[in-house]
Amino acid sequence: MTNQGSATAEHRLTLQAKLGESMVLTESADMLRYCRDWHGDVTSGAVAVIRPRSTQEVADAVNLCRTLGLSIVPQGGNTGLVLGGIPDKPDGQVILSLERMNQIRRIDAEDFSAVVEAGCILSEIKDAIMDKGMFFPLALGAQGSCRIGGNVSTNAGGINVLRYGMTRELVLGLEVVLPDGTIYDGLTTLRKDNRGIDLKQLFIGAEGTLGIITAVSLKLTPYPDHVTTALLGLASLEDAIALYRRARRDCCDLMSAFEFMPPLAFTLAKEAMPDLPIPISADYPAYVLMEISGSGLVDIDDLMQRFLEGVMTDELVLDGTIAASQAQARNLWLIREGMNEGQAKRGSHMRSDVSVPLSSLAEFVAEAEMAIAAALPECISISYGHVGDGNVHLNVLPPNDITGQARLDAIYTAKTVLNEVVDRFLGSISAEHGIGRLKRSDFESRLPETHRNLLVAIKRAIDPDLLLNPGCQLSFPPIS
Repeated sequence: MTNQGSATAEHRLTLQAKLGESMVLTESADMLRYCRDWHGDVTSGAVAVIRPRSTQEVADAVNLCRTLGLSIVPQGGNTGLVLGGIPDKPDGQVILSLERMNQIRRIDAEDFSAVVEAGCILSEIKDAIMDKGMFFPLALGAQGSCRIGGNVSTNAGGINVLRYGMTRELVLGLEVVLPDGTIYDGLTTLRKDNRGIDLKQLFIGAEGTLGIITAVSLKLTPYPDHVTTALLGLASLEDAIALYRRARRDCCDLMSAFEFMPPLAFTLAKEAMPDLPIPISADYPAYVLMEISGSGLVDIDDLMQRFLEGVMTDELVLDGTIAASQAQARNLWLIREGMNEGQAKRGSHMRSDVSVPLSSLAEFVAEAEMAIAAALPECISISYGHVGDGNVHLNVLPPNDITGQARLDAIYTAKTVLNEVVDRFLGSISAEHGIGRLKRSDFESRLPETHRNLLVAIKRAIDPDLLLNPGCQLSFPPIS
């Protein structure tokens, strides 16, 4: 056994002896699912996987890892798309999984708030809150697997950002274990609290680089018991933008989702789900999946009907269907979700998550797809996303006969070309997925000096030993 291997074996024995064997996984087979990314593209390793059951056990694990000189990669549901929760130095890193911290501490309907532990699965939180007549609006394709601590750590977006905002706007307070093992208790449910700097914001979107989130206070809303969903066919993406502006005016804040898709979405969805019904012709150049919702005395169905009558009279919408039941609405959303699964079935491809000003979205998509077609004529581009917040997922699918290094080269070229167009439109290379390790070099190369200096200063102040998630977001050389 090498010296490095001996050190790893000793570390594993110490972790199990100090923390308990039930809390520490060390066998490769047991650790595999924690060390492989969501799409299965990357498999790494770790000294161990630590699975604490309480905030104090998290603090104990942090203190022990500091003593042993092991850095910590925090992990929620491991559904991230930028390798933020996957070790990049397996011989010196442990994964700290929050999956066992999955208790809903309380739901307060009168206060419109809930306090939940970081390992709670998002869909289970939403269901428990719904049973109390409340609603937590964060909605993601991975909500049956992702955990709220990871959602907060990555500032997750999703389909309801248009109305309710990013995760950052849904968090009232946090409980966090800091790199020195101390516990920051900020689990307030106050809506207004202007006592200086809002410390919770340091940890939201930090991807576990400044602290390990162990519990979250969430902001709830009344349950929207009236929901209407429509799938619409349009002549162009430009018309989809015009439709959004009109919907924003006519439906106001009752519009909760507004997604655009190309006709290829139906082909991909059917490849993933052959029995999925497609209730509209697939011959239109652009499609919008629109949802409005509300509660109480608002007549949502009438609002949707009157809105669509107007835009169809003006020929802004060419065709459409309104879901007549929850099951039909679910099928419409399955087209959006199935499109993603269909892309995965075609093998590794370039996945993006960019944003540009809403006023430039249609022009950006046209220019980016044209640039990618010029560089990679054999590849297929598919653009879709959240019109209301300027977030575009422009993915590039190489043909099946491109394999191995040639496929990796095509993916890299597509990313490079796309990012250059994003830069010209003054956009962001990460709208909602975060930076992780996958986008670190692209992020760092675009950071203005003052911006970088501020980020480095915050990291140095809170985690001078680079204990938490080193290699994620930024590279920090050790202090000499």
